[in-house]
Amino acid sequence: MMLKPRTIEIVKATVPVLEAHGQQITKRFYELMFSNHPELLNIFNHANQRQGRQSQALARAIYAAAANIDRLEDIMPVVKQIAHKHRALHIQPEHYPIVGKNLLLAIKDVLGDAATDDILEAWVKAYFVIADMFIQVERDMYQAAAEAEGGWEGFRSFRVIRKVRESDVVTSFYLHPEDGGAISAFHPGQYITVRVKPEGSANTHLRHYSLSQDSGRDTYRISVKRESGDAHSPAGIVSCYLHDVVQEGDRLEVTAPAGDFTLKEGSDAPIVLLSGGVGLTPIMSMLQALAKQEPDRDIYFIHSARNHRMHAFRDEVRALTEANGRIRSFVFYDRPEEGDACDRQGFIDEAWLAATLPADVWQQADAYFCGPVPFMKAVYRALTRLGVATDRIHYEFFGPAGALEEA
Repeated sequence: MMLKPRTIEIVKATVPVLEAHGQQITKRFYELMFSNHPELLNIFNHANQRQGRQSQALARAIYAAAANIDRLEDIMPVVKQIAHKHRALHIQPEHYPIVGKNLLLAIKDVLGDAATDDILEAWVKAYFVIADMFIQVERDMYQAAAEAEGGWEGFRSFRVIRKVRESDVVTSFYLHPEDGGAISAFHPGQYITVRVKPEGSANTHLRHYSLSQDSGRDTYRISVKRESGDAHSPAGIVSCYLHDVVQEGDRLEVTAPAGDFTLKEGSDAPIVLLSGGVGLTPIMSMLQALAKQEPDRDIYFIHSARNHRMHAFRDEVRALTEANGRIRSFVFYDRPEEGDACDRQGFIDEAWLAATLPADVWQQADAYFCGPVPFMKAVYRALTRLGVATDRIHYEFFGPAGALEEA
């Protein structure tokens, strides 16, 4: 379906309104949708809803779609990133009319009389063009996941065959398919989605967890940080359930690997891997794959943790570094304890990066990083100031995608 010039004109004219009221609209949208369709609470992350992260991410996506409504191909990278999560959550085409109806209701509620019939009609047409774009991309992703060797569609039962404490806050779960069949390969940096229903919970809960080992094994490993909560945020329902309740031999339902935070193919440039806290998990998968598949490539691995008690995979990284002289590993502790051994106290910063890594690295390397949002903003800012081109900067948010470019 092609949009008429007048429809495009009206939608683009709403861009300033979306910029000013986008999050208010998306917040109202979720209120309406969950009230009208409470069954969708079985899909969406309740914590992201409470903290406003989901509404922020949706507001950015709607704004981008409106601003580019006459050239939607320009936002295809964003569409694919979101579509990976939709496929992992098993979002179906029939969900899109529900979203569209409640989004239009939210626009009318928030804008009131300013949401004229012409504006609402234009947005109905624009929404279904955008929705069709997502549906087509997701259809291809579903097909690829199902047809891959060892692949499947929807949720598949896995058994926890090992549960390993990696640090005071991170525990690994090794998952093997209950049917004993093969499992699909994945790209380092991708994630799987776990579905659980803790006792006493009214809803099922889905969470994305990065795969923390390289591909080519008969198990998947996820490494989960226990979110204990504090005065500002409640404890994580799923992470605490996995840590406290799930034991070896228990069953978890899992969707096939997904995600676009993956290593660039066809390059032999140096690689800089940076991680903060549990952001180490996708980076660990990348490090293992690079050490095995590209042993002659220069790799700089830089990890930041609170102290040795919070530092997961320390021995694994040490073994990889000792076995491969092209891997240089550095550790930061921002709250070291007595006797802690690290390369530097404090946080990763531009000055240290400039002084420690060879100057020509920044003109050639691809950088991959993941961690808490403040860590990611600081790293992004440092990399851009060091001259790393934006097309060589790659990162992953845990949760709804955000923007670092504003940092």
